[in-house]
Amino acid sequence: MTTSTTSAATPAASRDSNRVIIFDTTLRDGEQSPGASMNLEEKLRIALTLEEMGVDVIEAGFPIASNGDFEAVREIAKVVRDSTVAGLSRASKADIDRAAEALAPAPRKRIHTFISTSALHMKYKLQMEPEAVVARIAESVAYARNLVDDVEWSAEDGSRTDPDFLCRCVETAIKAGATTINIPDTVGYAVPAEYGALIRMLIERVPNSDKAIFSVHCHNDLGLAVANSLAGVAHGARQVECTINGLGERAGNAALEEIVMALRTRHDAMPYTNGIKTEHITRASRLVSTITGFVVQPNKAIVGANAFAHESGIHQDGMLKNAQTYEIMTPESVGLNRSSLVMGKHSGRAAFRAKLKELGYEEMGDNALNDAFKRFKDLADRKKEVFDEDIVALVDDEVGRQFERVQFVSLQVVAGSKGPQHAVLEVVVDGKPMPPVVSFGNGPVDAVFNAIKQAFPHEARLQLYQVHAVTAGTDAQAEVTVRLEENGKTVNGQGADADTLVASARAYLHALNKLLTKRQKTAPVAMSA
Repeated sequence: MTTSTTSAATPAASRDSNRVIIFDTTLRDGEQSPGASMNLEEKLRIALTLEEMGVDVIEAGFPIASNGDFEAVREIAKVVRDSTVAGLSRASKADIDRAAEALAPAPRKRIHTFISTSALHMKYKLQMEPEAVVARIAESVAYARNLVDDVEWSAEDGSRTDPDFLCRCVETAIKAGATTINIPDTVGYAVPAEYGALIRMLIERVPNSDKAIFSVHCHNDLGLAVANSLAGVAHGARQVECTINGLGERAGNAALEEIVMALRTRHDAMPYTNGIKTEHITRASRLVSTITGFVVQPNKAIVGANAFAHESGIHQDGMLKNAQTYEIMTPESVGLNRSSLVMGKHSGRAAFRAKLKELGYEEMGDNALNDAFKRFKDLADRKKEVFDEDIVALVDDEVGRQFERVQFVSLQVVAGSKGPQHAVLEVVVDGKPMPPVVSFGNGPVDAVFNAIKQAFPHEARLQLYQVHAVTAGTDAQAEVTVRLEENGKTVNGQGADADTLVASARAYLHALNKLLTKRQKTAPVAMSA
């Protein structure tokens, strides 16, 4: 991909007309997925990964929603140097002030303010008359522009807004100082032809449209988020708002990896550039999946396990003769590097470190590295072959665990048809080793989860328990996803181990620790985009 050094905040008139700004909202819109909440350390890891990948704008959160969101945006603003950091706000001075305060440390900062513009939303959600909405747009955008140079304005439910009224709103926002105009398909209702035409209409009809960059933000309720986004680009939009793995509310958002690889692979049909280093895509996808506990479906485009797998005899024959017969992009182009180091039980620490670097883990603390290496050696003693996927699952499971309040130590389980099934669990709570607990259950998994409840009493309810194998074979590592719910708060946890029950305990504890973090936050303010 052609990489441009032009700042995302550069005025529209002086920009490369074919460069598309990539605006990632995984940490804001993506986190609104039920169960996808992340703690501060996890958000920082994702933000730094996005920056390394070349994302232009990182929407770090909604600062007024909670103290936790504010702190996350502020900490990301402190560490991100190259990308623009954005904070979301409603069209109110309190929201905008809070966003500006959180973004203050960022070298490049953007306030992203929004208000609903469709008749349906204005009547039932805002309970405001159109004239009042227009006045609020002018007031809020001007107020934000007095605090930062880079202001984005969004028309919530823009795709279902009366065209004449939408033109008036957009003109008002630009006149008040908005540098980016975002037209969200908030409920995923649009189809590509009409959405592209909507973007083109706004650019052509709004008198001052040349003074702003137009942006698209599409949801996937009809499976058209990527298609709609690309249609918007084809008709003049030069910013795409998207998320890693398409994470987001309901059916999700447009997937960053699909947008970027479509622009790269079909440059003949869509002659637009962006600054994404595509070789980082797989690493980012795995990181987000591990942190959120949302497993990527095997047939997911670009990053799914089957995206570069060929089982049909006809396909395999073609691949052997020329890979281009059935692959329109190379695995290496998205970071699926061919393994040059075969790892096993005789591999040393230096080889392990080199393998981690090959897999995209450039920096790991000594403690995390030592813990991961120990688990690797244990795994290598139990498995015939250790694949790259095994190491990725193992390391992602390990990194960040040192910040958890309740940490796994050991587990023994008695199972079988004779019973009674029971588990002996040891954990560390707030740095203090706890005595082993013994708990019984209706099966080994139930016994393990009952043991955790006994070791650390809580009232969370199990909503989801899901297991899948990281690789093929009976000795494959298990990757377990657990979803817990408490007082309306939902979190996902993930754990990996060659022993399914150990992976289950790790996943449950991962979710429980997220829930403990969420308890410290105030209830998020209702919002969308």
